[in-house]
Amino acid sequence: MWRSCLCLRHGWRRLLNRPSGGPTAPVGKRANIPFPFRAYAPPAERKRFYQNVTITQGEGGFEINLDHRKLKTPQAKLFTVPSEALATAVATEWDSQQDTIKFYTMHLTTLCNTSLDNPMQRNKDQLIRAAVKFLDTDTICYRVEEPETLVELQKNEWDPILEWAEKRYGLEIGSSTSIMGPSIPARTREVLVSHLASYNMWALQGIEFVVTQLKSVMLTLGLMDLRLTVEQAVLLSRLEEEYQIQKWGHVEWAHDYELRELRARTAAGTLFIHLCSESTTVKHKLLQE
Repeated sequence: MWRSCLCLRHGWRRLLNRPSGGPTAPVGKRANIPFPFRAYAPPAERKRFYQNVTITQGEGGFEINLDHRKLKTPQAKLFTVPSEALATAVATEWDSQQDTIKFYTMHLTTLCNTSLDNPMQRNKDQLIRAAVKFLDTDTICYRVEEPETLVELQKNEWDPILEWAEKRYGLEIGSSTSIMGPSIPARTREVLVSHLASYNMWALQGIEFVVTQLKSVMLTLGLMDLRLTVEQAVLLSRLEEEYQIQKWGHVEWAHDYELRELRARTAAGTLFIHLCSESTTVKHKLLQE
């Protein structure tokens, strides 16, 4: 685990060591109005009660079996996913648990439970609106006015993503130093709503989840289009936080844990989106004999 943190820290140093200059002053104001992603809050831990994890195909899709028992959702529905690739990923989460099942590490399972049970009873339009709402407070659209080094860092690291998104989707976004944020044209919202409408309900659950983690629609689109890696997207979403840490130091157990958790959630959500959008299946196999 410490190796992952070390790689991220080195990656951040490379980011700061670019010609834009180094950090020398505190961060300015920034608006950040969260819109919480509501899903099941998994129980903390439970003793592992199964030996083998297998996958079978049923009438409704692919099922996960813990020994000879079929996995169920919190609402006691049969845990059935639409693709074998997703089933394999979920089964791997269960198979990788040791003596104790740490439910809080099983993000794919939680996303599937949310998609199957839909505890908030949201439809497709509501999921899309929840994701697009983040345009009003998108992380990379809010800029500081000082210090100069951070202003330059934001310009150098965030502007290329905005320019890519504008060109890729035909949008007009921009950035602002105002507490109110940039003025987003109605046309931009319409284009994004239309684009997200092409995804199924399962993928949209994952999209909203990732948008909520990164507080950014633009960074999420970059992940979905493979324009960004998970590591890059997480670092860009934490640009100001990492700037402060590099200047003032960090509390190792707190900051490193937060970074690892955000990276894990973002990676799981991104994988979930791609697996739920995948039209092909992987070859059927059992995880264990």
